[in-house]
Amino acid sequence: MKRVLVITGATGSGKTTVSKYLQSKHHLPKVITHTTRKPREGEADGFDYYFETHESMRKLTLLEQVTYDFNQYGSSMEGLDQAWEKADLVTIVLDSKGATTYKEVLGDQAVVIFLTVSEPDALKERLANRGDEKIALIQRIKSAEYHRDLKIPKQLDGQSKVIVNDNWNQTKQELDRIVTELKD
Repeated sequence: MKRVLVITGATGSGKTTVSKYLQSKHHLPKVITHTTRKPREGEADGFDYYFETHESMRKLTLLEQVTYDFNQYGSSMEGLDQAWEKADLVTIVLDSKGATTYKEVLGDQAVVIFLTVSEPDALKERLANRGDEKIALIQRIKSAEYHRDLKIPKQLDGQSKVIVNDNWNQTKQELDRIVTELKD
């Protein structure tokens, strides 16, 4: 069965780090998503995201989409199919609303990993350390989406694998266990 590991949680919980780990350790391709925001330093089009215009975003077959800080983000069915052409188990990073949509649309094909931390202030520290502009950081922390993603949505409660990402070595062990179970 083709499956997608949907990695979700609050901004700063480690979603990108987890995705990169799964790609490097387990060779799981990632579903490349789309955004209208400008690339951050070191990001590449077609690798980190497909960097789109608002016009090109409207032409996609999107499974889910969201707007953060006046920028659109979304994942397309075409992107999911392209990833599945490479492997039966792939990853995608989504906010909790997108993860809920994936679970609703794809059912058992979507395996949701919800990342959290034991101290919410650690998230703010991580965000500050990754180099986001201070104004954008403040806006994000005040946003309804940020607060929504701090807790697992009711629709995913009991249907997700929850990882408290306080200790990277423990997180890696848990991820390895999940991938092994899914590949068996």
